[in-house]
Amino acid sequence: MNARHGHTRPDPVRPDAQRQVISGQSGGAGPNPHKGRTGVDRIRHATLHSLHGLRSALREESAFRQECAIALVLVPASFWLGRDWVATALLAGSVLLVLIVELLNSAVEAAIDRISLDLHPLSKVAKDYGSAAVMLSLLLCGSIWVAALFDRLST
Repeated sequence: MNARHGHTRPDPVRPDAQRQVISGQSGGAGPNPHKGRTGVDRIRHATLHSLHGLRSALREESAFRQECAIALVLVPASFWLGRDWVATALLAGSVLLVLIVELLNSAVEAAIDRISLDLHPLSKVAKDYGSAAVMLSLLLCGSIWVAALFDRLST
């Protein structure tokens, strides 16, 4: 759904996809068997999947490793640089935002590569959007840190 224009684009591969989403039909063989967990069991499994994702990203994604190494320095430094809890939260949060966006970018890239390793214009667009999101998060993080350093060192 394009929120700005209030319409959806038809799926050229599966023309019935829009109709299924609107009517709630999944087109599958029934309810998802992986969605049956509830309560503490669901939280435990979700936590294990999250930890597996972090380990996999650290092992497979060099950009994520580099950003984690920088985060190991910057997050503790945010407690020194931040003058109050809001500044500290902005500094540390901006660093964590970069890690989050990098993970989402890696997820998009993995999904695109899972579909096909062939070059396709839509695959390029999806990967470029993910890369742009990472760049914007890095620019945001950098500008917050520069402003905080300037504020701290100028007084």
